This record gives sequence, structure tokens and C-alpha cells, in this order.
Amino acid sequence: MKLLHTWQRAWRMRNLRDPSYAFLFDPPPDDHMICLDLETTGLNPSRAEILSIGAVPVVGDKILTSRALRLLVKPEGEIDPETIRIHGLRPIDVENGLPADEAVRILTNFMGSRPLLGYYLEFDMAMVDKYLEPMCGVRLPNRRIEVSEVYYRHKLDLTSMATPYVDLSFEAIRRDLGVPLLDPHDAMGDALMTAMMYIRLSIITRQRRSI
Repeated sequence: MKLLHTWQRAWRMRNLRDPSYAFLFDPPPDDHMICLDLETTGLNPSRAEILSIGAVPVVGDKILTSRALRLLVKPEGEIDPETIRIHGLRPIDVENGLPADEAVRILTNFMGSRPLLGYYLEFDMAMVDKYLEPMCGVRLPNRRIEVSEVYYRHKLDLTSMATPYVDLSFEAIRRDLGVPLLDPHDAMGDALMTAMMYIRLSIITRQRRSI
């Protein structure tokens, strides 16, 4: 997997059209990552638009909330009233938001080359790539850390079953790990809860290995 990631980074760097984004390929600092969450108008990346972005730095076992990035984004289309029930963002809430390409530019400069941590991270990165690739020719090369995968490996270590059933829903993971409930379906609240899940799993893993 590491070799594949290295090859993908090299291939993407060759396709970089805008050298101002070369920082995405810098060596990332040790033990640093960015926990990312987006709220969007839907779950299909080809049609959905970004409404809000929450990103918080994680260094070791510390969540640097004072350095977090929170952005509102004004969509070009209308917000489906059905989705407002989920994310709570009304047209009036985002009418002064940034254009999506500007928000993505700010986000990528904030993230740099640090690994990205998230829940259902593949979707969030696809949404960022939707705007980033037309701007500079490449998709995000950052290493991904999917918290549901980390949690699944953790549950595998606790059972003798080869393929146990594990509830990988966000709420099930949060409750099992004892992470406090913040603002659900809020980009920053979800990013903070995801970061806490990951740190909790990291601590449990270290403790188990030290026995």
C-alpha cells in the first residue's frame, strides 16, 4: 500500500500544471495530520456541492482546536430542503460564504502535505478533488487515514473470528469509544469527534502492545 501511494504521488506530481501547488508534495512533518469533514448538498460527488468545511490539526495525541479551519461555502445551485434537515444549513446561512474554488484553495494551503484523517474520507476527498483538479491538474496526493478502517482493525484484534460483524456507523464508533457527542452533522463538530476517535484508538493500541 505504501509503494502504491508513493507511485500515485509521483504520477500526480508529473501532472501538476500550477507550480504554486507543489507544496502538496512536500515531505509531511512527522506525527502531524489534518482531520477533515465536509457538509454537502448531497452524497453524489458529481452533483453535490460543498456547504461547509471543518479541518483541525492533530499532532500526536493533541487536537489543536485553536488552529482549526472552518469555512462556509455558497453553492451555485439551490439547497435541497430535504438535506437541510441533516446539515441544518439554510440558504441564508451560506449566502455570505466563499465560492467553492476559493474555499478549496484556502483548505489545501491549510492542509499542505499532511496526511488526512476522516470518516468516509473517500467522499470528502472526492469533493475537494472536484474543484482542485481543474485548478491545478492534480487530485489530493495526501495519505489517507480512514477512522472506520482503524476501528475495524481494532475490533479484529479483540476477537478470534476471521470476519466478525462490526457496526461501522459513525454513531456506533463514537459510543463504543466513549467520545462525547458534539454538534452532529456539523463539519467542525464531526471533525473534532473523528479526531477524538482516532486518538482514543491510538492510545488503546499502544496500551495493548505494551502489555
